[in-house]
Amino acid sequence: MVVIETRRIRLWQDQIETEVEVSGSGPPVIFLHGPWGLRDRDWLGYLASTQKIYAPRHPGTTPGDPDGIHQLNDWLDLVIYYGELLDRLGLDAVSLVGHSFGGMLACEMAAAMPNRVQKLALIAPLGLWRDDLPVRNWMILPEDQRRPTLFADPAGPAAERFFDVPADPRVRAEVQADFIWSQACTGKFVWPIPDKGLKMRIHRIAAPTLVIWGKADVVIAAAYAREFASRIAGARFALIENAGHLPHLERSDEVTRLVREFVASD
Repeated sequence: MVVIETRRIRLWQDQIETEVEVSGSGPPVIFLHGPWGLRDRDWLGYLASTQKIYAPRHPGTTPGDPDGIHQLNDWLDLVIYYGELLDRLGLDAVSLVGHSFGGMLACEMAAAMPNRVQKLALIAPLGLWRDDLPVRNWMILPEDQRRPTLFADPAGPAAERFFDVPADPRVRAEVQADFIWSQACTGKFVWPIPDKGLKMRIHRIAAPTLVIWGKADVVIAAAYAREFASRIAGARFALIENAGHLPHLERSDEVTRLVREFVASD
């Protein structure tokens, strides 16, 4: 059984406290979770059987510090913040595994830190924040404005539903997929384009990259996933059968095998 240790680290001139789960041994891998704070312990345990996994919470999502992200203004601040975290962890070179929003953040880090990011595994990478709205400005919006703004949906029905979901990650994945599909069928749901946060920086990614997508992903269609992967030079693309937007939870064995083999490859 893999032991998961929780560390608390203060960053950003000691103004933001973050929580990092650490497990396993071997080459260092940073796992960056998606927007729902999904650091599923079974998934981390699978990865940690062959690598040393560091799974930080994004700023502002650590219990007791909900306002931490107010200190950050944009994507560049997030990259600097995570660069500082790597320094504090003593990690000069790492592989990044990112899901959904965490995947987009991993892309940004790879583009900005080509000498530190050795491998990049992206699981349904998704950008949620509007390019013209700094993080700080988004966080200070009233709650009823923040959700529809975050999800780029003027009516906000999908965004509201995402804040009332089951705690179990696998049940959560099923509920969210069903709801997104129902909204997509009515034409009411509009999700931001996945690569918008990267703007023109995606071509700067030099690290070997693996892009994993669930074939049944109703958040972003597989056709777009292939186009996204094609914009990263030399990226490998894997489409997972019988999986949606959380393939690492829905098809854990297959996705874990792909990530392990990729990280260990020359």
